Amino acid sequence: MLPLQQFTDYISQHQLFEKSDHVLLAVSGGKDSVLMVQLFKQAGFSFSIAHCNFNLRANEAQLDETFVKLLADEMDVPFHVAHFDTKGFAEKHKVSTQMAARQLRYDWFEELRQQEDYRYVAVAHHQSDVIETVLLNLVRGTGISGMHGISPKRGHVVRPLLFLSRQQIDEIFEGSGFPFVEDSSNRSSKYARNKIRLNVIPHLREINPNLEETFAANIHRFAETEALLQRVVAETRERLFKEHAGSISVNISDVKHLQPQKLLFFELLKPLHFTSSVVDEVLSSLDKQSGTSFYSETHRLTIDRSQLMISRLADDDHALLYFHGEGCLKVGGELISLTISEAVNFQAAKKNAYVDANLLVFPLVIRYRQPGDRFIPLGMNSLKKLSNFFIDEKVPLPQKDKIPLLINGNGQLIWVVGMRQDERYKVSATTKKVAIFELSKL
Repeated sequence: MLPLQQFTDYISQHQLFEKSDHVLLAVSGGKDSVLMVQLFKQAGFSFSIAHCNFNLRANEAQLDETFVKLLADEMDVPFHVAHFDTKGFAEKHKVSTQMAARQLRYDWFEELRQQEDYRYVAVAHHQSDVIETVLLNLVRGTGISGMHGISPKRGHVVRPLLFLSRQQIDEIFEGSGFPFVEDSSNRSSKYARNKIRLNVIPHLREINPNLEETFAANIHRFAETEALLQRVVAETRERLFKEHAGSISVNISDVKHLQPQKLLFFELLKPLHFTSSVVDEVLSSLDKQSGTSFYSETHRLTIDRSQLMISRLADDDHALLYFHGEGCLKVGGELISLTISEAVNFQAAKKNAYVDANLLVFPLVIRYRQPGDRFIPLGMNSLKKLSNFFIDEKVPLPQKDKIPLLINGNGQLIWVVGMRQDERYKVSATTKKVAIFELSKL
């Protein structure tokens, strides 16, 4: 029997959408999304169906697509399908296959929603998905926002099945006879989420048979804790951040007295897109010389005597490029690539820089020279002004502003691209992984 009343009550309780809204359903053909289709049909909601073919499982993927199209025909609703080169996208953007699939499908859903004027996109996540997400966030490292898992509504994406567990969905299908297709990759332990689903959660359920209920209660508490934290952060931001002439100043003494320091300072800087690792570097550099700068994708933070000065990157600074991990960046008519290897054997060349990967603080920045830039040229033991280095290397004046610089997340210059890297970042006997930067022509 379909839990129709619970379904409509959940939608109403969380104000997911109105009865008059036309909703796009993301349907894979598995139990979860098929149940969502059946509930939408029985509730009398207006909907269409969208299916993603990621071309990862050959004939099986085509069978899934055919099944979902037949389901849309049976429901007499519009059907949309997209075919993706998921592996090619993953290789190009240096992300996992799962991350590639996620980005591809959500980008397409949003594009389709706007083109066809759908009010919302509904996806079939359930309670057990929330547990997997929280555990995965914990394993990978998360702030408190990662502890409340998946929200019922986020922007134009709604999740109307979060009131059900995987076990409840299985029980519904046992008594309904609804057809569905099974994704064989769900049985593989190749992916991190599947490892948690197949190998971790069953053991947790042995300890606590009411795992979903316990997690639901914990997640509710985490959400309330986050709300309390954000209120404290807002009050602290109002007290410490002084805005003037388009920039923000913060007294270093006030930052030093924050308790708990890293948590509050990270939350203060989070809206300005500073990463946790960069925040660590800022806090460890509060007593360093004036002029030291740190970057997010949108802002620069500079130590200025007794203050931290935070400003939005100027229009010409938006040419800054970022490494968030392995990949390639186009700089002028050249390409700078980053690969990370456990092999420490290499051949020195000016077009390459070999850096101890454990010393990198992401995001790394590619920019051009600024007043005060300095580094320790490889083979030397003291800081040298970049301007003096250029003089010694007889770099023509017009060229000085065209030579890219690789900057660590802590503000230190790692490599004068194509010329000399910094002594502090060289590969040593204790290096475990090497970050290889290579300059090449397009």
